[in-house]
Amino acid sequence: MDVKTGFFYLFSAVLLFASLRVITARNPVHAALFLVLAFSQAAAVWLLLKAEFLAISLVLVYVGAVMVLFLFVVMMLDINIDTLRVGFWRHFPLAGLIGAVITLEMAAVLIGGFRVTEPPVVPGVVGQAVAEVSNTKALGKLVYTQYLYPLEVAAAILLVAMIAAIALTLRARKDSRAIDPSIQVRVKAADRLTIVKIAPTTAAPVAQPETATESKQ
Repeated sequence: MDVKTGFFYLFSAVLLFASLRVITARNPVHAALFLVLAFSQAAAVWLLLKAEFLAISLVLVYVGAVMVLFLFVVMMLDINIDTLRVGFWRHFPLAGLIGAVITLEMAAVLIGGFRVTEPPVVPGVVGQAVAEVSNTKALGKLVYTQYLYPLEVAAAILLVAMIAAIALTLRARKDSRAIDPSIQVRVKAADRLTIVKIAPTTAAPVAQPETATESKQ
């Protein structure tokens, strides 16, 4: 067994252990941290397969952004762990059956889908194997040539979604107490405080005597 195979078994073992702990950990924060460990080990396996772009994307997108968001939400929310585990063993047989079916399907696909007899060739590079060309460079050429229009459509959709999210966040709300900073900067003392002169003493009003007509009424 060479060094590459040894690292593959090491990363795979840690990945399986971290994945198991994600679904068995009682604390949501611990489960999220184990998921970060699983992502990092999966990225290491991608590096061994010479798919460095997928490995870097997995670390940057999932570990660096999605998992940080998960941890932020979990820590900010007051989650009652006891209520989450109610009915766990009641639904465990069905969940185990579905998991076994998914595992068998994935095994059937993976066993029959990775029997490579000849080294793959990079699109646009005749007679040159993938090992001799950077995976990221080949993927960039493929994305910006053959899949240029789908990439532009996806970028436009993401741009519209981002603008819509900003517009919904910054829309004027009647119940909001936000103050414009520019108005605060231009404010003067005379606008905030008004001095009114009041006499030091004020005579009490004299009560008017009731007339006879008013008494009869």
